[in-house]
Amino acid sequence: NQIVLTAVGQKVLGHQVEIFSNTHGQLAVRGRAAGLSVPERSVGRGDFSLKTLGGVRAALRTFSPDVIHIHESHGLMAAILAVRGMKPRPRMIASRRVDFPLKATSRFKYRRMDKVLAVSNAVCDVLIHGGLPSEKVLLVHEGVNDRPPIPGGRALFAALGIPGGAPVVGNVAQLVDHKDHATLIRAAALVLKVRPTCHFVICGDGPLKASLMDLASSLSIGAQIVFAGFRPDLDALIPVFDIFCLSSHLEGLGTSILDAMCFSRPVVATRAGGIPDAVVDGQTGRLVATRDPSALADALLETLRSEAMLRQYGLAGRARFLRHLTSDAMVAATLAAYA
Repeated sequence: NQIVLTAVGQKVLGHQVEIFSNTHGQLAVRGRAAGLSVPERSVGRGDFSLKTLGGVRAALRTFSPDVIHIHESHGLMAAILAVRGMKPRPRMIASRRVDFPLKATSRFKYRRMDKVLAVSNAVCDVLIHGGLPSEKVLLVHEGVNDRPPIPGGRALFAALGIPGGAPVVGNVAQLVDHKDHATLIRAAALVLKVRPTCHFVICGDGPLKASLMDLASSLSIGAQIVFAGFRPDLDALIPVFDIFCLSSHLEGLGTSILDAMCFSRPVVATRAGGIPDAVVDGQTGRLVATRDPSALADALLETLRSEAMLRQYGLAGRARFLRHLTSDAMVAATLAAYA
């Protein structure tokens, strides 16, 4: 999503942009739908795919870019190999979106970039502590486009079996370990002891779905935890969450939080990774320690207790989003990095 938003923003400003991607992947599909140039190119697997290398070299011959912006690990090696011997050599910039520690292979690849764009201060720290020179690392927050909510969210709640008027805590994240839904579910059990009408909606899919559903069932809260799966209608659902909650123990920035702030939703989240770049504790929502269900439950209950607090956090979050975290701000910062 951030790749497409960046490329569209650059195109609107008059730049020529081409996306190199797996022809049938979601990036190619979304890019073409947004009116971007996504030619049919050969893409293989792994760092040393001859198919990918040939495709990148063909793209360099026909498109002749000034800048190559790489957004995933295997693309780094393909770009490094493809530009060898080119004069002049295109500038190479990479984006890093996760706060996982750098492996030796990643360090090797990132050190061969002209600049590395980190999506949060936490990712900057990971890159520098991982061995990259600080002058090579630039902070460019991810952003999402500002847009109005889509009507009909309350009807979607009804379709999910949520009674009218019930408080709803929402979450949007892949069901994987670092998103730590287990902490959210354990916190939900504590919340429901005080607010038994509350419901929790978890949007997303992933390998941990079955074990997370089992955890909710073992805590006797399966009826109040809705596993809504992958949703194409989040712009209708997120605006009607009473609180947006992200419980990650590792997080580059968390663009679903930005969506919630765009729609004036108060956010309760952990202090993982780059989340504090978006959420200001006590101003736009609440931040608590990672892997602490009790602290998360207390923050949710405190926020749910006051309609005024819900409204205040939501409005402050939208104001912060408009100042710092829109796709327009991301595009401007990215172009400044290119320059």
